[in-house]
Amino acid sequence: MKGPLFYSKILLFGEYGIIKDSKGLSIPYNFFKGALKTDDNLSEKARKSNQGLREFVGYLEMVHKNSPNLVSFDFESLKGDIESGMYFDSSIPQGYGVGSSGALVAAIYDKYANDKITILENLTREKLLRLKRIFGKMESFFHGKSSGLDPLNSYLSLPILINSKEDIESTSIPSQNLDGKGAVFLLDSGSTGETAPMVQLFMEKMKHEGFRNMLKDQFIKHTDACVEDFVNGNVKSLFGNLKQLSHVVLDNFKPMIPTKFHKLWQKGIETNDYYLKLCGSGGGGYILGFTQDIDKAKKALKDYNLEVVYNF
Repeated sequence: MKGPLFYSKILLFGEYGIIKDSKGLSIPYNFFKGALKTDDNLSEKARKSNQGLREFVGYLEMVHKNSPNLVSFDFESLKGDIESGMYFDSSIPQGYGVGSSGALVAAIYDKYANDKITILENLTREKLLRLKRIFGKMESFFHGKSSGLDPLNSYLSLPILINSKEDIESTSIPSQNLDGKGAVFLLDSGSTGETAPMVQLFMEKMKHEGFRNMLKDQFIKHTDACVEDFVNGNVKSLFGNLKQLSHVVLDNFKPMIPTKFHKLWQKGIETNDYYLKLCGSGGGGYILGFTQDIDKAKKALKDYNLEVVYNF
């Protein structure tokens, strides 16, 4: 038995900022995917996933008990399937900022939620916000606190534009130009990052007025501008704002950037060959990059594992 596929996602813009109501833009990334499967003979990895699902069910029962009107599940089928050896078979790397838990949450909701909102119906803003709330509650099991955006992206498999916490919509982005020199890419940092401690660190920094002001006056300002530019295809303006954003992140989010990438980050800003930014909460996993000339960027980053995500 195998369920439908759910894809990974990339938050192009909005990491940390969306906690404080910045804009954000999240796109599906079909290179990685996962599906629920059942097997009598589980591998070590599948057994671990199966055990994880058992713990997740206990958490979902608690969520239903505390918020009966938010979401309910067919727990009998879910538990039965777990007993029969169900697991989440996924190629999405964990701790890499591309939504491994989001895809799992989307798959469980899709298969076992009662009265689920389907992707075929007219997705009003109210329905999107309701889905985001449900997914946020479900995914909190993995991260301690979740915006619900990763599962939403995985569930809908559409780009999501976040205007603010209470205003989200599915959107279209300029279609890929495979011959274009401009590109969004991922760099593998070679280590995983844990979301919860990074978010904790961010919340500690938020206690300082200087950091809060920087977030509002610089980080959110440039993030919002990047989202507008990207959605509207304003390439020249986009790269001006990306350079500023990359600078602000290097100056103020250093603990979230793996140390060995500090110089590389700076070099991109100085040469304009590429600009780097956090992918998800940082601390490891992938680093997101943007370039106007992918050949130049590949040359400059030849010692690193680079994966092109989107051409324009």
